[in-house]
Amino acid sequence: MARRHIRVVGAMLQNERGCYLITQRPPTASLPLLWEFPGGRVEEGEDDAAALAREIREEMGVAVHVLEQAMHTHHEYPTYDIDFRVFHCRLAEPESHIRHLRVHDHRWVTLEEMANYRFPDADAKTLAKLLDLDS
Repeated sequence: MARRHIRVVGAMLQNERGCYLITQRPPTASLPLLWEFPGGRVEEGEDDAAALAREIREEMGVAVHVLEQAMHTHHEYPTYDIDFRVFHCRLAEPESHIRHLRVHDHRWVTLEEMANYRFPDADAKTLAKLLDLDS
């Protein structure tokens, strides 16, 4: 049986204090209660920026401007492969209120504080690259 290949996009959404938004997966989701960069799957015929803006709107009820790509990584889980692209983003309205529509919780953290949270392997790999831990 062929392995599934899933394209996923994530946001490095930074606030004016230099902290980044991370979200916690719902308890009923795959990889429950792990923390991650907000985002999700790219649907058929959708480009990365449109998918990321849609996912953030659906998950937290906020609009973002998707900027340049920050990172690209590939991760093999036991039964599927993830093609994971992370983009710099900013809130369309800086005072936007983040709602927990499809996320369990959220935090604004520094890159260094991210080490205190448990991330799925694909996100952890991206975080290691951002912190230069994989050199």
